[in-house]
Amino acid sequence: MIEVPAGGFHGPVKRSITIAGHQTSISLEPVFWQALEAVAVRLSLPLSALVAEIDAIRIVADDPPNLASALRTWLFNNPG
Repeated sequence: MIEVPAGGFHGPVKRSITIAGHQTSISLEPVFWQALEAVAVRLSLPLSALVAEIDAIRIVADDPPNLASALRTWLFNNPG
């Protein structure tokens, strides 16, 4: 039987991030914010720089998803 995740379930949390000099709001569940922060630390990057790099590869995709979806997908394929 499956169990409730450690810490329970939580809805999205909105944060403002500066990308290429522009503020943008991103809504992600806390587990994704934590994962992004962990990867940023591992790569010695500010969180905003990591998000900007993911955004840069997102926008050149054939059918670019919204930024929050791109971040979740990138994290799934690049676990911290």
